[in-house]
Amino acid sequence: MTDLTGRSALVTGAASGIGAACARELAARGALVTIADIDDVGAKALAAEIGGKAWAVDLLEVAALEDLDLEVDILVNNAGVQSISPIEQFAPEEFRKLLTLMVEAPFLLIRAALPHMYRQGFGRIVNISSVHGLRASEYKVAYVTAKHGLEGLSKVTALEGGGRGVTSNCVNPGYVRTPLVDKQIADQAKAHGIPAQEVLEQVLLTESAIKRLVEPEEVANLVGWLAASSASMVTGASYTMDGGWSAR
Repeated sequence: MTDLTGRSALVTGAASGIGAACARELAARGALVTIADIDDVGAKALAAEIGGKAWAVDLLEVAALEDLDLEVDILVNNAGVQSISPIEQFAPEEFRKLLTLMVEAPFLLIRAALPHMYRQGFGRIVNISSVHGLRASEYKVAYVTAKHGLEGLSKVTALEGGGRGVTSNCVNPGYVRTPLVDKQIADQAKAHGIPAQEVLEQVLLTESAIKRLVEPEEVANLVGWLAASSASMVTGASYTMDGGWSAR
């Protein structure tokens, strides 16, 4: 497909996992994609693979994003991390870190991208949220809080941009087969004192009707559709891809 030919895109956290799959999908649709990641080597490697650009950036350095001017047509806010601990043991600095990365940084990038999108009357903002943007789980207070905040940011952006050709949506996958989830499985195994395979079957997928992990390419396919002109009436929405988890 070439429905994004001539468009420019920025994907954060794009050197691996969901972000890399999104970058490949958007490039395959014709977009010129900028790979934004703290992993400079990984970003440059993927940019070379897909004919895109690399942007080595630490999104926790939010002061550097405040005066940014982004001339991109498509913004995919994907960068994220996870931290698992009971609330009473959760380090305050870790809580702030997750909210900075997954709420404040997306706000600043959206803020930087909207003027260009408004000028041309076209823009697509896709926020990679999670089923945890709609549901909660124990031991994930910062992640759940951040993803709920991202949902609100996305909806406000949709309302403000709707009359100016800009859409904003969330994609809400369940557990995706990525290095982040592999780490979660190990952390949960330690927290619950059970083997990793039992975490997958009895903890991560217990609420899911489909007992498998989501593949990054499945998420990317949905992102590609949301970025296209054919999705111009889709905004302010949260698209679950969680195997039925949120149907409960």
